[in-house]
Amino acid sequence: MTLPVPGVPADSEPPGGESYAAVLVPAGAAPWEEVLAALGELGFTGWLAPPAEDWVVALAVPGDGTVASGRRGVLETAAALAATLDAVAVAIRVRLDRQLVLAAWSGGEELGRYSSDPSHEPGADEDVLDEPFGADHAFAFATAAGRPDAGEDLAEVLEEPLDSDSVFESERLARVLRLLGMPGWIVAASSLPADVPTGPPSRRFVRLGAGATGASGAVRGWMAGRARRRMPPPPALADPPRTADPGIDPWLL
Repeated sequence: MTLPVPGVPADSEPPGGESYAAVLVPAGAAPWEEVLAALGELGFTGWLAPPAEDWVVALAVPGDGTVASGRRGVLETAAALAATLDAVAVAIRVRLDRQLVLAAWSGGEELGRYSSDPSHEPGADEDVLDEPFGADHAFAFATAAGRPDAGEDLAEVLEEPLDSDSVFESERLARVLRLLGMPGWIVAASSLPADVPTGPPSRRFVRLGAGATGASGAVRGWMAGRARRRMPPPPALADPPRTADPGIDPWLL
């Protein structure tokens, strides 16, 4: 019997573009084993990259859906990890390669959220803006990543409007990862369960299904994935910017 990747029902087909997500914790703030244990307690579905000197990286499956108990998406999972481990946790989400979301926490404190295109959130109203929002958090993101000097350059990358017809958000993310000293192979995360180009061999990743590993994790992840598909996570921005917001001149839109 062959089971699909935990968390992805067999009849699941993406509508187009790549969706993937990651949670990163500084390796010096929390040992790899503690991150693994915390992900297990959260009922996380995805992959945990092998130990590294700089970052502990967990790749969420599905990238744009619910990946842990309590209707947690990758952002909510990062928040829970930060609080549990009393450490910095950074969430990255790319949806259909047309939207990049970046958020960070330190312990129980949220440091900021960014969306390259709030209008690309599922269920967004027509008056939600399609321009980058939250680039002012760039210095907080850079400081959390231990790269405070990268704040100005990061802000420029985050606030730059991209032509969605010719430029993918993975290209923006690649620049973000370089500035923050994070693994560049994250942009190829959707390659799993095959090897990730320029990343660790897939055999070194730990696969988690609803918090469990091994055969039981495969079964639990598959079952949880079918249920979680009907319970999407909250939107990245609870109150996205709109054309009618005060301070936004409609003549400039």
